[in-house]
Amino acid sequence: MAMTDPLGDMLTRIRNAQMRKKTKVSTPASKLRQRVLDVLASEGYIRGYTTVEFEGGKSELEVELKYFDGEPVIREIQRVSKPGRRVYASVKNIPIIHNGLGVSIVSTPKGVMADHDARENNVGGEVLCRVF
Repeated sequence: MAMTDPLGDMLTRIRNAQMRKKTKVSTPASKLRQRVLDVLASEGYIRGYTTVEFEGGKSELEVELKYFDGEPVIREIQRVSKPGRRVYASVKNIPIIHNGLGVSIVSTPKGVMADHDARENNVGGEVLCRVF
């Protein structure tokens, strides 16, 4: 069966692994997933990720999850724009998550970035997910 929402699948894998207190979780690789993981790493929600190559041209991303005092750093990770309902926001309407404590990840013409970076660059785009 074909996967209709690869980014939603990655977010669900991260959410499930944190509920089970796993240190690492793997997900199939794609450029969009890498860009979202870059934002999560730069914002301090994950330790980082590595790309694992397999024979046959397949590759996976191994995400290192981050914990503080035994609790996951990511309290909430939620998909906003879904394949059935895309959500776009202009630079003025990009949502602010928990008074700026959280972050919205936005896909803009200048690349995938956090909401505060999108405001600095004065670009809007598709709101991919929200993290707190």
